[in-house]
Amino acid sequence: MATMREAALREIVCDTETTGLDPLKGDRLVEIGCIELINRIPSGQTFHTYVNPERDMPAEAFNVHGLSAEFLQTHRKFAEVADDFVAFIGDAPLIAHNASFDLGFVNAELTRAGKTALVRERVVDTLVLARRKFPGTSNRLDDLCARFGVDNSRRTKHGALLDAELLAEVYLELIGARQASLVLAQSGASAASGRRSAVRGRTAPLTLRVSDAEREAHRAFIATFGVAAIWNDYVEPAAEAPQADAK
Repeated sequence: MATMREAALREIVCDTETTGLDPLKGDRLVEIGCIELINRIPSGQTFHTYVNPERDMPAEAFNVHGLSAEFLQTHRKFAEVADDFVAFIGDAPLIAHNASFDLGFVNAELTRAGKTALVRERVVDTLVLARRKFPGTSNRLDDLCARFGVDNSRRTKHGALLDAELLAEVYLELIGARQASLVLAQSGASAASGRRSAVRGRTAPLTLRVSDAEREAHRAFIATFGVAAIWNDYVEPAAEAPQADAK
């Protein structure tokens, strides 16, 4: 029998930062961030690493993520973190925004490290999902955060782990999997729209549908459980017959 974790849906939300736009022209991976989802809920398990690209950092890329060549030189090369990355993602579906970009860089690094490249079929592209849901509009990650009310105020620069966290929230919104709040802010509020709905009281109480005979039959049934039965805490005692006044 499969364990609960084996039976659960496991997905990995992934984001990367790079030295540029094209791995075929010498651009390299410099950061990977991954968030694990179990049954569409963040599990708290993450994978994050900076990567030494073994090259300089163009100014255009530095302005995007703020990672300098000097800083990255103190971190491991991709070949040294490849096994940890592959072990973390396992065979789970990968969720990425503009997935062809991330997949291209990851596969270039995996190939360079002598590892098996990832197949395109296991990747879900949230940019494609967003374009289907919101055609004709801008669907950058920041735009989607604003559209869904996801707080991205910490995103002053791109960062792989932070962007993966934001993307996880956006992904759940895109597929309609975010859990609805069960707490109503006020009585009579509509959980779906947040608007107050009119609450009307009954003009007359409902007619009792239980007869006195049925009540007595129920009390007799409860009595068969004994005096210690918990039912006795909730059953009204039978009304006592009125007694004649003393003369």
